[in-house]
This record gives sequence, C-alpha cells and structure tokens, in this order.
Amino acid sequence: MIGDSPSLSENLHPTHQSDSDHSIIVSLEEITKIYGSENTKVKALDNIELTIEKGEYCTITGASGSGKSTMMNIIGCLDRPSSGQYHLDGIDVSQLPDSHLAGIRNRKIGFVFQQFHLLPQMTALENVILPMIYAEVSPSERRKRALEALERVGLGNRVNNRPNQLSGGQQQRVAIARAIVNEPVLLLADEPTGALDSKTTEEVLDIFESLYQAGITVVVVTHESAVARHSRRVIWFRDGKVIHSNLNPQELHSVID
Repeated sequence: MIGDSPSLSENLHPTHQSDSDHSIIVSLEEITKIYGSENTKVKALDNIELTIEKGEYCTITGASGSGKSTMMNIIGCLDRPSSGQYHLDGIDVSQLPDSHLAGIRNRKIGFVFQQFHLLPQMTALENVILPMIYAEVSPSERRKRALEALERVGLGNRVNNRPNQLSGGQQQRVAIARAIVNEPVLLLADEPTGALDSKTTEEVLDIFESLYQAGITVVVVTHESAVARHSRRVIWFRDGKVIHSNLNPQELHSVID
C-alpha cells in the first residue's frame, strides 16, 4: 500500500550505492517487460543488464520493435518492469507507487520528445518555468533559472514568444531548456530530431553535445544511425535484448547499416 511506502523525500536520496559505484546513474538488473497474458504474451525486454554512468552521452538504437522505446519508458520511470531491479541515481524505483515516481521524474529526469509538448497559451519562459512550480522552487528562483536555461540553448531573445511564433527547431530548444531547468541527473531524449529538418537536427545535436561537455548525462533514443553517431556510446537493441552495450559510434555502420 502507498501508506506503507517510504516518504517521497526518503525516496529521492540514494540508499544502496557504495563509494565504488556512486557515479552510476542508471543501473538495470535482469529487467524483463512482458505485455499481455497467456497466449498473447509479448516479451518486449528480455533480461536486460545495463549501466550508464554520470556524464555519459549514450544513444539507444535499434529497428522498430527492437525494445528501445520500452527501454526508454522504463529508464524514464514512465513504465515499470515486469521483473528485475532498476536503480536511478541510487534509488530503487522498480516498484515505487505512482505518486513517488512522479516526484522522482520531476526532480531526477529531464525529458525531450519528438513532439515538443509545449503549452500553446504560454510563452517560452512560462513553459520552462512550469516544471519548477511542481518542484516547489521559489518564484524568484524560477524566473532566474528559466532565463539562464533559455540563454543556454540560444533563445535568450525569444523568452516572450509563444510556440506558434517559433520555428520547430526553436520549439525543441525551449523543450530542452525546460528539460534541464530542474538540474536533473539524466537528460532523456526520445527521437528528439524526428520532426526536424537536417540543418535543425544538427543544431539540436550541437546543444546535446554542449550539455554533455558541461557534465550532463545524456541518453538519446533514436532509430537514426546518423543521430547515434553524435554520441560517445551506442547501445543497440534487437528483439528485446541488448546486442551491443558499448559500441563505438564510428563503428556503427559496420554493424547495422
């Protein structure tokens, strides 16, 4: 029962990591995800073992149906594994109640999606401020941090524009600013360039590179090998399994192209 679970504040602090593994942000142990039941069972993830360390820039890739989207949902605490353990920044989130997971998502993970999910009636600044309201950041601090985040993605001169006054690339930049404004331990991007042209894709990937260089842990889920090659490590899925967990992006063409 939820009432018997540890408090949210307790669950927001690592409890199991030793000095030797304090840099591990994502730790997946024997993760399996099954959809359906009896004769309709589909094993979307099959006994996944995977770690991602603080400050890494990884891509998770694979063909449609390979399990990468399911993996993104597990890592992002948007879904639960059928079995296995998932530690996010030292917290076992595998079986936490939804109320606790929502708080952890807000504080620990910054999301960037293919569709920007900006609120159309709000300005860029107001969209970036929104997650800080849920995190109970003070009003004066919210504005300061939102302006800094927008400046960081090159939109310091667009803070008062609404989404319909921005290009697709600019909207994705607002979404990235919103994702990093709570200073998450993990930036998780799901097909972030899928709705962008090639030039704008390069601009967005340059932002991910700059965030990585600044020490942010970046994980991008993509089916595009050209996007995967911008990262430092490729995790390749096929049939719900990790085929390669530490593939050099420059060697990607010899494996899957």
